[in-house]
Amino acid sequence: MDLKPLFVFPKWSNKVVLGLLLILATTPLYAGALIAYAFDPVTLNVGYQPVQPVPYSHALHAGQLGIDCRYCHNTVEKAGFAAIPPTETCMNCHKSIKPDSELLKPVRDSWATGKPIPWLKIHDLPDYVYFNHAAHVNAAVSCVECHGNINHMEQVSQVQPLNMAWCLQCHRDPTSHIRPKDQVTNLDWVPTLKEGQSIAEAKEELGKQLKEQYHINPSTDCVTCHR
Repeated sequence: MDLKPLFVFPKWSNKVVLGLLLILATTPLYAGALIAYAFDPVTLNVGYQPVQPVPYSHALHAGQLGIDCRYCHNTVEKAGFAAIPPTETCMNCHKSIKPDSELLKPVRDSWATGKPIPWLKIHDLPDYVYFNHAAHVNAAVSCVECHGNINHMEQVSQVQPLNMAWCLQCHRDPTSHIRPKDQVTNLDWVPTLKEGQSIAEAKEELGKQLKEQYHINPSTDCVTCHR
């Protein structure tokens, strides 16, 4: 007497089993890589300061010479990203100023070959975070709030953690982080102080007025940054 099995798995089920085994094998590796990325200095660490291919001094250009941030980063008011200046922007000045400097050789080589200077990104948010420069600049948030007093830095480093808790703190109460819109790129700006008033107190007082005047009400919904 032949006994037929009650149920026979189709042949394609073998592939499902293999797929599940593959997922189980690779998940720990993926999780480990994600954790390593999250704690990598390139993404989060305050103090991250890579050596750039050209020793560009913000202290000289933005500080002593007073070049406005928007001359080089000319998209900050209208785009989600702050553009890295092309070599042409550098050569606007350096065709005449120190044209034979050895330190500027990578700039001249880029100008001659058309290949971009391989600048290293310092403030690098994870890919799962959406950040819009224009939205912040047009809401009267100065460069210094995220980048620090970059106009005094010979070599730029990361000064803020740029993590979710830090961002949410500002979104929940932006009053001390906003200033008159015409002072956003004036990195040494301080508010007018009343007698006995500290800079922090003056910023808080003025910020409350500007928050109402500019109708600033930043969202704290997850979709604001995670789209």
